[in-house]
Amino acid sequence: MNARSMADRKLAFHPGGEVPTGELAYYDSAPEGAPGPALVLLHGYCGSSAYWQKTAPYLQSAARLIIPDLRGHGASCAPDQDVYAMEDFADDLQLLLDELQLPRPIVIGHSLGGYIALAAAERYGERLGGIGLVHSTAHADTEAAKAGRDKAVDTLVNEGIRIFVDGLVPKLFAPEHLETLAMEVEAVKEIGYRTDVNGAAATARGMKARPDRNAVLQRADLPVLLVAGTRDGVVPAERTFSAEGAHIRTCLLEGAGHMGMIESAPEEAQALRAFAASAASTTD
Repeated sequence: MNARSMADRKLAFHPGGEVPTGELAYYDSAPEGAPGPALVLLHGYCGSSAYWQKTAPYLQSAARLIIPDLRGHGASCAPDQDVYAMEDFADDLQLLLDELQLPRPIVIGHSLGGYIALAAAERYGERLGGIGLVHSTAHADTEAAKAGRDKAVDTLVNEGIRIFVDGLVPKLFAPEHLETLAMEVEAVKEIGYRTDVNGAAATARGMKARPDRNAVLQRADLPVLLVAGTRDGVVPAERTFSAEGAHIRTCLLEGAGHMGMIESAPEEAQALRAFAASAASTTD
């Protein structure tokens, strides 16, 4: 895994104004275009596009992959704002979709990325071909989770990104994988260390403020995929599988913690490939 990012391209970025103030970095597996669906993969909190490095090789023959670094993360800029709302991230995504002129892309979000996918579906679902939540939830934060966000901000502001990431990353993996996937755990820490500390704090405040979006899942006029891990101690499966319907399919990764794209890359990729093929067939 790359210590920072998969991104190989950048887009001029102008949050809140017309004048570019930075760049949004992203990876594009087929910049000249490719047959089949476009699959946009959004990483989780204090991560980067590099989170998807183990999964991407299984997907590249099935879809054009667009994998951005979210604002404040990886090689992307960190706008000077106190709060990065999920709607801000969704607007950043729309900017990227506009630039690449992607027809009905399928947006898959891990954890934080899932919150963004939901915000995007709520704001401009008609231009998407499907959404997926991977180790994520449509529920708003519980009161305990909100207190945890406040604690995260306090740690980031007063102790810095390394201390915060060192405390965060071990919780993301199934306990047994801390030893068996020790190199991957360290790589995820290295990715986290490179997160902008103010961007991480602004993102934590935005996650705390996000609303419940179960109605978006339930009423979505597009295919939905929900992926959970049996060993996820951050977002348990019942929090992910919060809605049912003919348009919703689910996948439970046996033995995976919160990092299925690393802990169970072939199995997760198989679920994403099948979903992408199915979603593309319904929007043709």
